[in-house]
Amino acid sequence: MHPIERLRYVARAGGVEHAALAEEVARALAGFVDDPSGLVTACRRIIDRHPTSGPMWWLASRVLATNDPRAEAFRCVSTLQDDRTAAALAYELPDEVTATVLGWPEQIGSALIRRGDVRALVVDSLGEGAGLVRRLEHADSPAEEVPPANLAGAVRWSNLVLLEASAVGPDGFVSVAGSHAAAAVARDTDADVWLVAGEGRLLPERLWESVVDRLDQEGEPWELDEEIVPLSLVDRVVGPKGLESVDAMLRRTDTPVVPELLKSTI
Repeated sequence: MHPIERLRYVARAGGVEHAALAEEVARALAGFVDDPSGLVTACRRIIDRHPTSGPMWWLASRVLATNDPRAEAFRCVSTLQDDRTAAALAYELPDEVTATVLGWPEQIGSALIRRGDVRALVVDSLGEGAGLVRRLEHADSPAEEVPPANLAGAVRWSNLVLLEASAVGPDGFVSVAGSHAAAAVARDTDADVWLVAGEGRLLPERLWESVVDRLDQEGEPWELDEEIVPLSLVDRVVGPKGLESVDAMLRRTDTPVVPELLKSTI
């Protein structure tokens, strides 16, 4: 497939796990390694199509900041494929806990299936929660579907709220719509809020500001599938290194700032 055609295919991709999408992006970008200006444009197009995906920003930034874009692209893919965040979450989850989950988060869902003993109250955000409930029931893991209107009730009956980030900045993170409400309700109850942030999600301030600006331009806040949640509402974070504080998470940001990437192709 010609690099341009592959890029168009990848840019249109939606609903794909980050590691799988990153592999397709890496293969698309590999076709531009002998064309520096084309590589920059290709990275911008990917970001334009996936503006809230931390792994896409992380991959594009690292590819543009190195002298060997091809090798760096596939190093990033390997890192995402080897991400141990789901395994770490499965290990850290307390016994006999009831957790509120929104939609069908990739890493949280995987961790719940691994554990099999966590009672999950799955809010049907974006119509994806029912699918996760069926998957959990198939794995003999206790789960109940919760209508979005009853989100607060689910949180009040939970010990834990699990929220998954697609991107994380110095003061907030992007997660599925309803996450901010869930975290806010948890503040008034005994439920803790754990943020699940896998490889490639952490962004430095300048890139994070661009993510926020792009999300603001997507439409009215009540019409969006994703939203910004303040990190001040998070109690602990689970990443590839296990359970840690918010401050510890922020110290491991490894995404370079590439000014060329801040310019949109649109």
